[in-house]
Amino acid sequence: MIRPALLGIALTLLFSTAAPAASPSLTAVRPVGGQRGTEIDVTLSGARLGDAQEILFYQPGITALSIQKVNNDAIKARLKIAPDCALGLHDLRVRTASGISELRTFSVGALKEVTEVEPNNDFAKPQAIAINVVVNGVAENEDVDYFVVEAKKGDRISAEVEGHRLGIFEFDPYVAILNAKRFELGVSDDAALVLRDGFTSIIAPEDGKYIIQVRESSYSGNGACLYRLHVGNFPRATAVMPAGGKPGESLSVRWIGDPAGETVEKVTLPATAPPDYGLVRRDDRGISPYPNAFRVTPLGNVVETEPNDDHAHATPFSAPMAVNGVIGKPDDIDHFVFKAEKGQVFDVQCYARRIRSPLDPVMWLGKKGGGAMLGADDSVGPDSSFRFQAPETAEYVIWLIDQLHKGGPDYAYRIEVTPVKPALAMSTAAEQIPLGTGVMSVAVPKGNRQAILIYGSRADFGGELNVGVGDVPAGVTVEAPLMAASQPVVPVLFSAKADAALGGSLATVTGKPADPKLEVPSTFGQTSVLVLGQNQVNVWSRTVNRLAVAVTEECPYSIEIVEPKVPLVRGGSMGLKVRAIRKAGFKAPISVYLPWNPPGLGSSGGISIPEGKDEAVIPMNADGGAELRTWQIVVNGASGVASGPIMVSSQLAKLTISQPFVGFAFQSASVEQGKETDLAIKVTKILDFPGEATVNLVGLPNKVTSEPRKITKDTTDLVFHIKTDRTSPAGNHTSLFCQLVVTQNGEPILHNLGSSTLRIDVPLPPKPNAPAPTPAPVKVAQAPKPAAAPARPLSRLEKLRLEAKQARAK
Repeated sequence: MIRPALLGIALTLLFSTAAPAASPSLTAVRPVGGQRGTEIDVTLSGARLGDAQEILFYQPGITALSIQKVNNDAIKARLKIAPDCALGLHDLRVRTASGISELRTFSVGALKEVTEVEPNNDFAKPQAIAINVVVNGVAENEDVDYFVVEAKKGDRISAEVEGHRLGIFEFDPYVAILNAKRFELGVSDDAALVLRDGFTSIIAPEDGKYIIQVRESSYSGNGACLYRLHVGNFPRATAVMPAGGKPGESLSVRWIGDPAGETVEKVTLPATAPPDYGLVRRDDRGISPYPNAFRVTPLGNVVETEPNDDHAHATPFSAPMAVNGVIGKPDDIDHFVFKAEKGQVFDVQCYARRIRSPLDPVMWLGKKGGGAMLGADDSVGPDSSFRFQAPETAEYVIWLIDQLHKGGPDYAYRIEVTPVKPALAMSTAAEQIPLGTGVMSVAVPKGNRQAILIYGSRADFGGELNVGVGDVPAGVTVEAPLMAASQPVVPVLFSAKADAALGGSLATVTGKPADPKLEVPSTFGQTSVLVLGQNQVNVWSRTVNRLAVAVTEECPYSIEIVEPKVPLVRGGSMGLKVRAIRKAGFKAPISVYLPWNPPGLGSSGGISIPEGKDEAVIPMNADGGAELRTWQIVVNGASGVASGPIMVSSQLAKLTISQPFVGFAFQSASVEQGKETDLAIKVTKILDFPGEATVNLVGLPNKVTSEPRKITKDTTDLVFHIKTDRTSPAGNHTSLFCQLVVTQNGEPILHNLGSSTLRIDVPLPPKPNAPAPTPAPVKVAQAPKPAAAPARPLSRLEKLRLEAKQARAK
């Protein structure tokens, strides 16, 4: 297979911008597709596209011959589509002098392109088209489009509509083939092979005219319901058997579901294949508009042998292996048998909907002749999977059925039985285009920085990960900290030299265990959500295997973290200082935030460096379970010019998370309104610290006071003297804690320690008719005694006992 390459070309444009430009936005590509082997003019529109320099294509076969500015929000590109360009969707982004756009798609077909001409909504007056064309149209509200073709008896007539797959709108198209008497010969809505789109294929029963009907399935279209209708004599198989093969292997496959009959074809698979690889059906009358999904894995193939409807007639195989079959009729159950040694562990994955089959599989596994030991339904979408460990050496049977007990000639499936192997999937956050949450690419201004979060999903292994990024533009360097064993994410920083040339590339992203003894293959996938359905559910998205990176024009500001010289302790807080370096004349406010917090840490959002100022402080805190280590953090900055936002990042700065320097054990305290009491605290040293530290008692209720205290590393007991007022609120006050400030390297380390309760009681009223108190006897003055050591503060229980004793004495 040809390795996917960047085919967009850099173009020098005859215009420039007087002020710094900002991140571009791409909302439309029109027309939405073209015929391979041709050149086509395409308009790309959105916002801030006037300084476009390049179109980045993720798949080979399309190049941009020229780019012209239409206005600041649109460009026109001349595209050359290679004769051997892969059919189907191609993913692209626009690179401007100031950024990279969202991902959009462009569809490549094999047939001549024509345009729908209104009015064509009258069955008696359809738009005449030649056979073997692609019609570019739109399904408006309550709109029904009719097209007519001529055919001879025995001709195959195939009609496939792209609407939902174009990723523009939540469009549910319907397509039908009718004869001149308005009888439906073939209809399609939501075919599994094409998801929410439709396709149908018939053999013409007689010479004559045949009408193709296209509409929105519920007649609720609109101007965004664009479609591409492929009409021709091309074959369109609904399934292929087997549904996978080995890399580089030549094998025979059976095409299923064509009205002209099943055929067998010898195919050779590529040595490497993308995750969405498919086989394209072709014959002497044409080629399918889209490929059929096909798995390329190291597994051998076994195809079911009927009858295999029970354990006794199960099709045998040896694991690891891929078994393939078809649930050929309603209530059909297929069985496969294999031998497993005691303790062997296998992952069992059924691929049905993932290879665009209508089958909704329910799958079981059990000892031959026995009942089910394992079962699964809807484990991966509608598909099933489970992990099996053999309890003894024996023969085991896998069997499956459709969840609704349906079946048919194209209810194909593939079950892959593999030993458990570690795997690593790298990714970015999904690009939620309809929600406008931001472009998942890296646009680094010259002499500046930009960070992106890279995720690593580990399967069946653990430990720290090294992240690698390759094929970046010239002048760009990458800093990737270790991904901690406890974490699935790490910030990766891209920096561009001040003299780096403007340019872009599609970079590779890899992950590798830090432990050199572990060899784990990794993949990278970046998902762009194009259409959302009800409840903001993703109904159409695209996943690409590289990361778009660009060097852009200079930015009028940069930011940097003032790296803390002291740790952030568990249960503590700190202010993270961020500085702005502004170019002359740039005074706009700059929003600053941490895109990622290490585990157990929190940081405030909504912080800005004010207009004309150079500093801001981001409050941070650590909970009691924050992971103890030195992390590398980054701060993002966002500001704007007249044309839109500009985003940069700080350097990677070290932040150490530490244990608190001391531990406090509180005693509870009680007092009557208007009186005083002491709150005792037992101090336990955890880490040495220099000099004195200041301790404040925080959380006291209204009109209750206490003075700050000082401690050293040698202090073991601490007492706060608490004063109340006659109007201090009565009750249990449970929010008391201590703030300890240790100064180190000239910076404060703020601890929030412990918790305690202060009970404030209302004084008891005097008893009625109580005798007057006996006057105290006059005492003779005596010489003062030496000062005794201060009494140890009483515990709450000791105070209660003392009060009871005093009451009895009275």
